[in-house]
Amino acid sequence: MDQAHIHLLITHLPIFGALCGAIVLAYGLWAKSNATNIAAYLVLLLSSIGAGIAYLTGEGAEEKVEHLEGVTRHAIHEHEHFALYALISLIVLGVAALIAWFLTRTRPTTGRTMGILVLLLALISFGLVARTGYLGGQIRHTEIVDGALQPAENPTDHHDGD
Repeated sequence: MDQAHIHLLITHLPIFGALCGAIVLAYGLWAKSNATNIAAYLVLLLSSIGAGIAYLTGEGAEEKVEHLEGVTRHAIHEHEHFALYALISLIVLGVAALIAWFLTRTRPTTGRTMGILVLLLALISFGLVARTGYLGGQIRHTEIVDGALQPAENPTDHHDGD
């Protein structure tokens, strides 16, 4: 397994981890459940770690696909550029989740305020990492690029003077 395989496998963790962590945290804040909040913080921390791994394996993935037919440097550059913003947001999210986890365990009233901040960071991070994933998908998944696919002509549609 090379870096390209690892990159493709791990890239979904930050996307779904940020979303699932935000949903679990929102429920935990609503239900006033410290145990649920702590579970959400751990999911968000794992999501942050996954973002780091995805970013670190991105260069290896780029080297594997940059010379393939249909792959444009522009698509790679756009994905790579946006990935940096997503990585930064997820690192901030991971640090905030770690602090919130600690505060929730030691000072539950302060932990709630921090939980709301972490929830907002999770939603922002999800938006950034989802956009990054979309841009990455455009590198090799032409079915999501506007105007890239033309409908195939059906050979049975031709009538030879019937």
